[in-house]
Amino acid sequence: MKTIRIRKFTLLSLVFIFLLPWLFLLAAHYVETRTFHFDTTNAQQDDIDETIHLIEANTERWTESDWQSQLRSHLQNKKLDVSILSEYGKEIFQTESVRDRTFIQTEQFSILQNGNVIGKVIIYQSNSRMVQMIAAFIGLVLAFVIVGLGMRRFILKPLEEMSHRARKIAEGDFNVHLPATRIKEIAEVSDGFHVMVAGLTESSQKQEELEKERRYLITAVAHDLRTPLFALRGYLDGLEQGIAQSPEQISKYVAVCKEKSAQLDRLVEDLFTFTKMEYIELQLNENTVDFVQVLKQSINSLSPQAKQKNISIVESNVANECLVIGDAYLLERAINNLLDNAVRHTSVNGKIIIECYKESNKVIFSIQDTGKGFTSEEQRHVFDPLYRGEESRSRSTGGAGLGLTISHRIVRKHRGDLEVGNHSEGGARVTGWIPLANNSSI
Repeated sequence: MKTIRIRKFTLLSLVFIFLLPWLFLLAAHYVETRTFHFDTTNAQQDDIDETIHLIEANTERWTESDWQSQLRSHLQNKKLDVSILSEYGKEIFQTESVRDRTFIQTEQFSILQNGNVIGKVIIYQSNSRMVQMIAAFIGLVLAFVIVGLGMRRFILKPLEEMSHRARKIAEGDFNVHLPATRIKEIAEVSDGFHVMVAGLTESSQKQEELEKERRYLITAVAHDLRTPLFALRGYLDGLEQGIAQSPEQISKYVAVCKEKSAQLDRLVEDLFTFTKMEYIELQLNENTVDFVQVLKQSINSLSPQAKQKNISIVESNVANECLVIGDAYLLERAINNLLDNAVRHTSVNGKIIIECYKESNKVIFSIQDTGKGFTSEEQRHVFDPLYRGEESRSRSTGGAGLGLTISHRIVRKHRGDLEVGNHSEGGARVTGWIPLANNSSI
């Protein structure tokens, strides 16, 4: 649709308002005079002089019907009207239109014969200027009506629609559509309006998703906190009530309490990290970090946990140095979560194989275990918050379902990515990559 600007529309409207009355005036003048020339004074005077001569030359025939018919034809052609009166004021001849208000008196004179007044003649001329002014006024009114309708259609109505749609949006209804308009400025506002509505719709949907995730998070966290707290309270009550009497029982109760406290500490830490990354703009401490050293520190941290299940951690194809730009603490946290997940899901006497090498402008790392691996359902949702493959939320394998989510988001925060799969020889395999220091700027 071709559009015009408001300035151009206004100028065209003004030209139309001034032009249409002139067109009506010109048309009325042409109908009256059969000419487009407005200076007709000389022609009209010639017509009046010719009429006067005709009347003066036929004084003896004023009462003859034939001559009166001839005079009427002449007056009709000249667009004149005449009244002929006797010397006493008695009407001898008069055209039918004399009393019409559109005619004005032009000439009045007496006819003399032998020095005596034999009659009076009054000549009337059509008041064409009044007709023309009426036509011009009608044209002006019509121009205002047309311009007003145009403004109503192309300016006022779209603005009213915008106001109506804005109120609907304020009420939460984002399913709005504005009618097309030929005014460019309003069309631009309409386009911006649609962009705004699309943004609000997307924001609202995202807000609904976040709210749904928040409610789920609160429910799941309440469940996960209740389990170790219930166990911790039970063992503490046992110690307080003296159920554990021997040193061995007391030591066992204290060990369980420490274990449950550690679970609570880890859960709270995971929740804090997840919330910080999800709802707060997390700023990285940008430094040059040797990713291999981060990987070795994580291995050392998880080694005691692996030894308890007699799991061997094997470093295979690990480069000497892989420098990246990022936050050493967060990177170690991400690798710790991946290794912890591997240790928890690897059976006793199993093995975990770790690789880390350079390829092109990336450092690529993988963690492979000898556990059951991921199901197809788990591969689709493993990075979703609080997702765990077990149908029961039992702590038999530990974790709150946030570890892999946190790792995934930390790696992506470092402009890398993480994906999961199963190795051809069995077991789960987590693979990720991060840009090398000389090819990345976070």
